[in-house]
Amino acid sequence: MKLTTRSRFGLRFMLELGLNYGKDSVCLREISKREGISEKYLSQLALFLKSAGFISSVRGVYGGYILTKKPSEISLLKIVEILEGDLNLASASKFFYISVYLIMCCPWDYLTENERYYQDTLNSFTLEDLILLYKEKVTKNVNYQI
Repeated sequence: MKLTTRSRFGLRFMLELGLNYGKDSVCLREISKREGISEKYLSQLALFLKSAGFISSVRGVYGGYILTKKPSEISLLKIVEILEGDLNLASASKFFYISVYLIMCCPWDYLTENERYYQDTLNSFTLEDLILLYKEKVTKNVNYQI
């Protein structure tokens, strides 16, 4: 199985909200600029995630979206299932990719085990894990030159 644009962008959207968990809401315009994803597409993803109870909207001038659950309570598998529908194990002709580079849009690592392994792997990672991996990746790329 291969993650579609919907899942990749949805995970990046959830990462942005996770990075701001416990802080102010984040508007789609900000996420759109940072991630290079159209605001219209993000609003479509938000509908799926909101109906699943992962996010909620905040109205007003400082409105936007916030997570309704702790990042540690949201598995990556649940996010992908919300955005893609039920993952079908019968699709043996597709490959599944997963790595922290998912967020960075870098080349993905291929996993060669069966699809059940992929689901178990996705289920074992939470949004909090993704946030920690992202922060680790960002801090390693800091340039200390003056």
